[in-house]
Amino acid sequence: MNDIHKMTLGKIAFQLKKPHDFSWLEPIGEVFSVFAEQDSGNICFGIEKDGMKRFVKYAGANTMNYIGNTADAIDRLKRSIPIYNTLKHKHLVNLEDHFEVDNGYAFVFAWFDGECLHPHWSFPPPQKYTNPKSPFFRFKQLPAKQRLASLKCIYEFHVFVEEMDYVPIDFYDGSILYDFQNHVLKICDIDFYQKKPFYNTMGRLWGSNRFMAPEEFQLSAEIDARTTVFTMGATAFCLLGGELDRSYLKWDVGEELYAIAKRATESEKRNRYSTVKEFYDEWNSASKKYLK
Repeated sequence: MNDIHKMTLGKIAFQLKKPHDFSWLEPIGEVFSVFAEQDSGNICFGIEKDGMKRFVKYAGANTMNYIGNTADAIDRLKRSIPIYNTLKHKHLVNLEDHFEVDNGYAFVFAWFDGECLHPHWSFPPPQKYTNPKSPFFRFKQLPAKQRLASLKCIYEFHVFVEEMDYVPIDFYDGSILYDFQNHVLKICDIDFYQKKPFYNTMGRLWGSNRFMAPEEFQLSAEIDARTTVFTMGATAFCLLGGELDRSYLKWDVGEELYAIAKRATESEKRNRYSTVKEFYDEWNSASKKYLK
């Protein structure tokens, strides 16, 4: 059984498997929030200095829910630097700085005042879907027009990802932040996105079953544009429908958009749209009447 070590930064208490030195955070600002529950090997902080907030993501501490070793977490974070640099976009959280720390590695992002649509530790299923305080529940109560506008942001970003010859890995509603006050969406956690060509070397890739195409469970399968199309269709069913229940009964926005999402999530790759751009162009054309 793992030991539990209680830590405190500022007024925020949290737990780790082992004590860790976070004194390197002091020059960045005062910690006002800690996100220590992730199972990725990262721990994150909300930090404020001179009225400016930032989000710090760090690998190197022994977090409670991570079952790997910290060296792997550090390596994964470092390897994502070119991904964030190459895929900079208005709909992606902005990486401002990154640097080595004695016992780890840190990313510093501009703060975005949004809430994660898959707050697993605060609202695990079924609370995520039923608790009125859950960000996902609140998002699903928004008018279809606002949810479609959010999907437009997600699709615009992934058309760009495709143009840059990348494929998204581990994209799901935990990668979506939503600012309910200003109705702005940002995408986060693109650490596992891969440069094409990319083949499945794991058998089951990183990700949520709710968003993953069949080939993401098949060793040596190519992960390509049609895989991304599947993920984008699954995202539509998450935000506008019944997630894995992809029946029309659970769908909120008309038969034409439903048919597009259904084609995108066909099990057979050849039956899907061939590119994200092709999918998005058809989706965009069909959704315009709902966005007026």
